[in-house]
Amino acid sequence: MTTTVEKTPLFERPGVRPASPGDILRDSGPGYASNGLIGMIFAASGPVAIILGVGAQGGLSSAELASWIFGVFLCGGILTIIASVVYRQPLGFAFTIPGVVLVGPALGHLSWAEVIGAFFATAALILVLGVTGLVRKVMAAIPMPIVMAMVAGVFLRFGTDLISSVEGNAVVAAPMVITFVLLTTIPRLGKYLPPVLGALVVGAIAVAVSGQFTLEDGGVPTWFAAPVWTAPVWSVGAMLELVVPLAITVLVVQNGQGVAVLQAAGHKPPVNVTAVACGVSSGFAASFGAVATCLTGPTNALLTASGEKQRQYTAAISFGILSILFALFAPGFTTLMLAAPEEFILALGGIAMLRALQQAFVTSFRGNFTLSALITFVVTISGLTIFNIGAAFWGIVIGYIVSRLMERADYHKGLAG
Repeated sequence: MTTTVEKTPLFERPGVRPASPGDILRDSGPGYASNGLIGMIFAASGPVAIILGVGAQGGLSSAELASWIFGVFLCGGILTIIASVVYRQPLGFAFTIPGVVLVGPALGHLSWAEVIGAFFATAALILVLGVTGLVRKVMAAIPMPIVMAMVAGVFLRFGTDLISSVEGNAVVAAPMVITFVLLTTIPRLGKYLPPVLGALVVGAIAVAVSGQFTLEDGGVPTWFAAPVWTAPVWSVGAMLELVVPLAITVLVVQNGQGVAVLQAAGHKPPVNVTAVACGVSSGFAASFGAVATCLTGPTNALLTASGEKQRQYTAAISFGILSILFALFAPGFTTLMLAAPEEFILALGGIAMLRALQQAFVTSFRGNFTLSALITFVVTISGLTIFNIGAAFWGIVIGYIVSRLMERADYHKGLAG
C-alpha cells in the first residue's frame, strides 16, 4: 500500500477565496473597528516616539523623520490590507521597533545615507530567506512554548506599565481601568461599548478635563507628509553592523511574535509568504528612509483581542486603512499623539494587551517544554544584548538549546501527539 504525503507548497496558498467588498461589510462591526483603532493608537504612539527619539539623537532633520514615519505606516498599511483580504486573516504589518533601536547607536558613526543602504540590503536578505523557505523551516523547528515564552517576555512590560501608569497618573489611568473592568464584568454593557474602546473614550475625557493635553508651541505646525528621497551609500561597515541584526529582528523576533500570537488565536499565518512580503515592503520603505516592515506581535494581539475568529480580518483592514491615513497626515497626527500624557498611552496599551499576555503565559507553561520556556522568558526580560542583537532573539536561542539538552523527552511526546 502506497501512502501519499502531501507536500506543503513553498508559498502558502490562502485556502479560501479573497474577501469581497460584500464580505468585508458583512463581517465588520464596532468591536472589530475598535480593535483596529486601538492597534493604530498603539502603533502611532510609543513606537513613533521611539523613531523621533532615535532620529533626534542621530541628527536627522524633521523632514527626514516625517518621511521615515510616512514610509513605515504607508507600506505597513497597504501590505496589511492586501494580505488580510487575500488570506482572510488578521495579518497586521508595521515596522520593527527593535530595528529602530538598533539604528540609534549606528547613527553615531554612520551617515544617514549609509544606514539607508543597509535598509535596502536588509530588504534583499529578508526577501531571499523568504523565497528559499528557510524561515518556515526554522520556525517549525522551535517548539511553540519557547516562542510564546519569548512573546510573554516582550509583552510583560505592557502589564507592568499599566500598574505604573495608575501610580503615576491616577486621574487619567484609574478611570480607564475601572471602565474596562465594568464593561468586562457586565456583558450587557460591553456588548454596546467594547471594554477597550470604553477605556479609550473615558481616558480621552479624563485627559481633556484634567488639562493634560498640551500641544507644543500651541498648535500643529503642519499636517501633510512630504516624503524625502536619500540616495543610499553602500558601506561595508553599515552592512556588517546592521543588515544581519535587522533581518533577525524582523524574521525571528518580530515575525516570530506575530506568527505565534496569530496561531494562539487560532489562525494559520503564511510564514514564507509573510517573509517575502516583508522583504518587498521593506525595499519600498527604504526608499522613504524607513526601517524594515514586519508582522508585528503586539498589534496582531490587539487585532485578535475579541470577536469571532473568521471576522477578525476586518479589524486588520481597519488598522491598515488608519495606517495609510496616518502616513498621509503623519506630521499632524504625530504631534497630536505626543500631546497626550504618557500614562494615557501606557494604560491603554496595558489594558488592551492583558488577554494577549495571559494567552502567552498559558501557552508557554501549560504542558511540555516548561523549563526551556522559563529560561526563554527570563533571558527575554533580562535585556541581554550580544552583537547588537536584543534579548528576545537570544531568549529563543538559549531556550531552544536548553530544550534539546534537558527536555529531549518532550520532543518525543510532541511527535507522539
